[in-house]
Amino acid sequence: MSHLTEIQKEDAQYHLHPFTNTGRLNKKGARVITRAEGVYIWDEGGQKILDGMAGLWCVNLGYGRKELAEVAYEQMNTLPYYNTFFQTTNGPAAALAKAIASVTPGDLNHIFFANSGSEAIDTIMRLARHYWAIKGKPYRNVLIARDNAYHGSTLAGASLGGMGGMHKQGAPLVPGIARIRQPYWYGEGSDMSEEEFGLVCARALEEKILEVGPDNVAAFIGEPIQGAGGVIVPPESYWPEIQRICRKYDILLVADEVICGFGRTGNWFGSQTYGIEPDMISMAKGLSSGYLPIAAVAVGNRVADALIAHDEDFNHGYTYSGHPVAASVALKTIEIMKEEKIVERVRDKIAPYFHKKLDELADHPLIGHVDKKGLVAGMALMKDKASKTPFPADVDIGIICRDHCFNNGLIMRATGSRMILSPPLVITEAELDELFIKARHCLDLTLASVQEMGAL
Repeated sequence: MSHLTEIQKEDAQYHLHPFTNTGRLNKKGARVITRAEGVYIWDEGGQKILDGMAGLWCVNLGYGRKELAEVAYEQMNTLPYYNTFFQTTNGPAAALAKAIASVTPGDLNHIFFANSGSEAIDTIMRLARHYWAIKGKPYRNVLIARDNAYHGSTLAGASLGGMGGMHKQGAPLVPGIARIRQPYWYGEGSDMSEEEFGLVCARALEEKILEVGPDNVAAFIGEPIQGAGGVIVPPESYWPEIQRICRKYDILLVADEVICGFGRTGNWFGSQTYGIEPDMISMAKGLSSGYLPIAAVAVGNRVADALIAHDEDFNHGYTYSGHPVAASVALKTIEIMKEEKIVERVRDKIAPYFHKKLDELADHPLIGHVDKKGLVAGMALMKDKASKTPFPADVDIGIICRDHCFNNGLIMRATGSRMILSPPLVITEAELDELFIKARHCLDLTLASVQEMGAL
């Protein structure tokens, strides 16, 4: 470890990283990020890197927004913390609940606070089952989700999600969860039209409901766009049919908006982009632009009215639910988004330009297909795009490309053989030009690497 800096040595000795092979990382040393501004971060060696992932899908307003730091400082000097358990509240939490309700779709006007998307999902799982128990049907407790879905990494969230690698660790999983196929047209259904495939995937929900028994199902939970699964953009026919089926069998419809929420798809929420009318939605990440940990569940009248009328405590919550400092930062984030018309800018200006640049990049020999919506995209890397031949399993094409990106001033995330972009919503056209110049260069380096390996 003699080649490591002091920070890297301390990190290797004491820090366990998420989703990381700790032994391998400790040998080479973690990249130390020291500062950030706008859409850029800098590492300990002084390299300037364009963050094409907005941190972890979250820094929508970019780095260095002093307004957010200032409200956090002011709130810390006034009321740094108090809980919301003992029939108390605080001004920022109450104001934030109102502000969230002002941008959520439909009647999602009741807000429960948590600290992460995983906790928001745990809350939804309990609320959905508790709702049916209140209604005198505790047997309606099966939750249906999708293969390759990501709903967090707590035991409950990992159980709900459809990530096989997560299921192998920490078993047994939470019971009462069923799954259906994902709507990945390019990878699983291109012998059909997108519209046909979307209907087939949606109708898999009805098949699963009938298999489980309609009176046993509590809710269907899905991301409007599957994020960590590789940015799987569903066919336009998919969500309307999902919604029809949920209404037909009177099961709750839940949208996991942790990634899609707060402008990512060109609307405040992905549900609005796809015309979904959910009974509950989860949110986190963009809620505070990633500046402080905070999450929330927005609950519609159907569930909220039952909860309010039920003369019993809902025995669920977190020490930091409605934390006044985090709530202050989230409240300011929503205020900035409204004042600067961030959502409208994404929809009308920056997303169309982003799509144009993606279409130009799609001619690269490695890119088989591009999924895109708003300011998020997933690119499938293929050995032969004409025949849709993937790279063999022993060629980790995504990691090869990701490493070239990081070493050449760009963050693009790899999910299997798919490369993902989800830049800050404030990115400019000039910065997108820079992003795509770097992306093409890194794809060229990746192509050269696999040719040298004899894998192409």
